[in-house]
Amino acid sequence: MIKVTGPDSWERSDRLSEALSYDDVLLVPQYSEIESRSEVNIAGNLSDSISLDLPIIASPMDTVTHLEMMEAMSDSGGLAILHRYNSVEEQTEVIQESVVKGVNYPAAAIGATGDYMFRANSLVGAGAKILCLDVAHGHHIIVKKALMALKSLFNDDVHIMAGNIATLKGLNDLADWGADSVRLGIGGGSICSTRLVSGSGLPTFQSIVDCARTHHDVKIIADGSIKRAGDIVKALAAGADFVMAGSLFAGTDESPGKTFTNQSGKKYKVYQGMASSEAQYAWRGKSTTPEGISTTVPYKGSVISVLNDLAGGIRSGLSYTGARDLAELTAKAKFVKQTSAGQHESFTHILARNK
Repeated sequence: MIKVTGPDSWERSDRLSEALSYDDVLLVPQYSEIESRSEVNIAGNLSDSISLDLPIIASPMDTVTHLEMMEAMSDSGGLAILHRYNSVEEQTEVIQESVVKGVNYPAAAIGATGDYMFRANSLVGAGAKILCLDVAHGHHIIVKKALMALKSLFNDDVHIMAGNIATLKGLNDLADWGADSVRLGIGGGSICSTRLVSGSGLPTFQSIVDCARTHHDVKIIADGSIKRAGDIVKALAAGADFVMAGSLFAGTDESPGKTFTNQSGKKYKVYQGMASSEAQYAWRGKSTTPEGISTTVPYKGSVISVLNDLAGGIRSGLSYTGARDLAELTAKAKFVKQTSAGQHESFTHILARNK
């Protein structure tokens, strides 16, 4: 129990502990024999049969991933998961098209209630290789029931990704229930308001550090709070196998939605959380307790350019640690906690100084 020992003093116990975010830490540079970033291999295996050249997955969001994003991510060596805010017929048709167009690993999100088994059967029949059990609070009995049902039906023929969770206990339970990979991160998305609405969540970096201690052979996907390439490097170094992102890819040519121009001539696209009232109304005509927002983001051009920049940053990060691949990065990584002054120093602070 937490004891109050004074007006501004708390006695720490197992109910109150410290949790770190990406901006709280830095990787310690180490001796390196890497003479060129081209020597760095950033490929990873999601399973024995699914290998990605880029450890990045595009989120199953209706303003991020549709057929065009699936194609672009596949061509770049990554993965994109088709969102589930559509009918079974619509989602199945997109998966079928992605197979025709040569997407390496067609992937689609499903829910954990209602018609999810029918949807799963339809998607796998159309060629889906990965099903993403997409639930805001993944450490839940409905996820347990859904995972066990899906695993019983498909065995190891289909990769089952599940989440989201924030704790080691959550990760271990989902693995026990049948998940092949687990998305971790509660409330860290750029358009997510879960922590504000519910008061619940954990910094995603802390979740990675905690969950990397698992004894299960399950892949860890860090989902949320990724703002730049450096955050991806930190996530992978802390123990994540892949990262999932939405805002990095919103506003690109390949993200769903129209590009519009404001009065100043600047181009924008809509980006919205799947728990926002806008997304909920568009999907099912109602909204209850929104845990996300809808906004606009600047138009970014092709996602290929975004991915090239991210890949370059990741390779650079590995070279600073002297690591030639992701496994070596995790093994060699050393972190330091930085102060708020250190965080300020880490940014391009001349802009703030000149104001």
